[in-house]
Amino acid sequence: MFNPATDMEIGISTFLETATDPSTGKAMSHAERIRNAVEEIQIADQVGLDVYAIGEHHRADYAASAPAVILAAAAAVTKNIRLSSAVTVLSSDDPVRVYQQFSTLDGISNGRAEVMAGRGSFIESFPLFGYSLEDYDALFDEKLELLLKIRQSEKVSWQGGHRPAINNLGVYPRPVQEPLPVWIASGGNPESAVRAGMLGLPIVFAIIGGMPERFAPLVSLYKQAAERAGHDPSKLQIATHSHGFVGDTTEGAADRFFPAHEIQMNAIGRERGWPPYDRAAFDAARSLRGALYVGDPEYVAEKIVLLRRNLGLTRFFLHIDISMLPHREVLHAIELLGTKVAPLVRKELARG
Repeated sequence: MFNPATDMEIGISTFLETATDPSTGKAMSHAERIRNAVEEIQIADQVGLDVYAIGEHHRADYAASAPAVILAAAAAVTKNIRLSSAVTVLSSDDPVRVYQQFSTLDGISNGRAEVMAGRGSFIESFPLFGYSLEDYDALFDEKLELLLKIRQSEKVSWQGGHRPAINNLGVYPRPVQEPLPVWIASGGNPESAVRAGMLGLPIVFAIIGGMPERFAPLVSLYKQAAERAGHDPSKLQIATHSHGFVGDTTEGAADRFFPAHEIQMNAIGRERGWPPYDRAAFDAARSLRGALYVGDPEYVAEKIVLLRRNLGLTRFFLHIDISMLPHREVLHAIELLGTKVAPLVRKELARG
């Protein structure tokens, strides 16, 4: 039984990137990236990692518009690893179908499925499925309410403003886990932290820049809201998701990871108005207190332990999603995370 007060889970998160490699002018096909993901999950399971999570996106440079389908393929060839979305863009989806998909995944995996619900940092799904960005917040609030009601009761009666009402209808299949785990994902919004706390749901913070310790006030808000709502703060689960790469040496990992990471950050940065990303910014971010987890196993483990002590987290996701890196190197990074980093973290935490 997992104990949030003493235990620590370590896993992988990915969006299944298929960006164009500027050196070749080619991008990995969506089909190849999806097949690679299933192999990554198999390796992650074999080396003892706790969880693998796939984020939903609806754009050409990512291959995962249907995470539950990919996770189901992996469920059939793995034994222990938990399988999650990261995130399910609940605002533009139907909570009934989300529940059915992940309940089905739970059955295939014999109780290893999770839903990580979020509003999404990319917005392509809203026009694709006919939703207005003017309803961005209201859609998430309403659909989260329905999702939680479905997992609470087999028969559901519900009425909202953005989806047809449900009148005493059953939602099937029911999962192995009761209830089906639902996490709330946040990019650092205080209202999201408070919402998750009041509902007593586990939370995931996406930390991709700055110093991770700056999220400590959000963790406090989360726990305070949970306590006010009658939940036991000591039983809450807190996760973080950060970019990184594990190599045999710290400088080797940095030199290998930087060129592809620079291209990725600048591509997104042009869309969002970020300043240009360069080696100086990269090196600052991979410093001990920075948000990039790049280095040899000992260094990455040291950074995760520091994060645990600063934020009290119970789960850490390393986001290794650079399709421009050879697949064998990604698999090696996953292997190092499971066989070297995770044991070092757990050994240090066991010392108190």
